[in-house]
Amino acid sequence: MAVILDTNALSAVLIGDRGVERVLAQRGPFAVPVIVLGEYCYGLRSSNRAEMIREALERLVDRIEVLPVDQRTARHYADIRQTLRDSGTPIPENDVWIAAVARRHAMTILSRDTHFDVVPGLERLEW
Repeated sequence: MAVILDTNALSAVLIGDRGVERVLAQRGPFAVPVIVLGEYCYGLRSSNRAEMIREALERLVDRIEVLPVDQRTARHYADIRQTLRDSGTPIPENDVWIAAVARRHAMTILSRDTHFDVVPGLERLEW
């Protein structure tokens, strides 16, 4: 089953983390939500190695699918956000969007952020 990468997983891929590479080798293809791409590009603005990492990111993005936010994703977002609010377990706003993209595409999320575990209907893998 394919997975989507959270920002910390994308970072691990770009630095060649062997743990994340093993997970991806077992789980098949991966994609990146456009929200993750935005977060990562923002983080590059304060990196000392921004140019080198940006080039690696561009090469990677040319080879993988970047998942957009669409109307179906927006409905998942609303459902997730309301459910988390009702249960008193909010998570960061961008992560609600990332979770919505994952649920919309019925994909597992690869992340070290355990707060994704409170999102109903979402499977999270860690490396």
